[in-house]
Amino acid sequence: MSDSRVALITGANKGIGLETARQLGRLGTIVLLGSRDQARGQHAAETLRGERVDARFVPLDVTNSDSIAAAARSIERDFGVLDILVNNAAVMFHGEDGLASTTSMRIFRETFDVNFFGMIETTQAMLPLIRKSPSGRIVNLTSNLGSIAEHSDPHSSIYHVKISAYDFSKVAVNMFTQHLAHELRDTSIKVNAAHPGWVKTDMGGPHAQLELADGARTGVQLATLPADGPTGGYFHMGVHMRW
Repeated sequence: MSDSRVALITGANKGIGLETARQLGRLGTIVLLGSRDQARGQHAAETLRGERVDARFVPLDVTNSDSIAAAARSIERDFGVLDILVNNAAVMFHGEDGLASTTSMRIFRETFDVNFFGMIETTQAMLPLIRKSPSGRIVNLTSNLGSIAEHSDPHSSIYHVKISAYDFSKVAVNMFTQHLAHELRDTSIKVNAAHPGWVKTDMGGPHAQLELADGARTGVQLATLPADGPTGGYFHMGVHMRW
């Protein structure tokens, strides 16, 4: 894969998204930082440019169809192709008990709007540009909380961790990943799901196990897979996880 690749990372003004952009940028990739907050997005891009990364801010709200369409048009105008899409934008709402029986419909809808429907619409809008790449890569950020096998196993570390809206949305992300990979199996495009781990971010909290650099590693690996790399998988640090 050449060093002139173009990558779009959603939710890239902070956390794992920003660190993913940083690591891809250090590999010579042009990184487009999708962010719905203009000031934060521009500041993040300026920060990376200060680190000699070719970073550009792209206004992008994954819950807004007009914003998604405008981002796709701007990428087509400026580059004509998109080599890498990292669907990183996600929300986890705290303050409710997270139980399946009591989590409010508002929380379910707002979570799915960002974590699932926004991911699908963004991917569909960018796919025509990704098809123009000789080695397109789509990486969907998921979580081990989206593993039904882990949730069902009394010996799993997440067996008692139930955050219903978030968990359900990541199960859906995993299924979308597998379906899209199957659809594109005869192309050069690879589609995979990345579990970053429990990372010290606003979402993960200060007691998380991993630093940002480690949290971005799986997504970067999947974004830069060679031609003989896997597709339709669910990975963490090179290990295929249980669905």
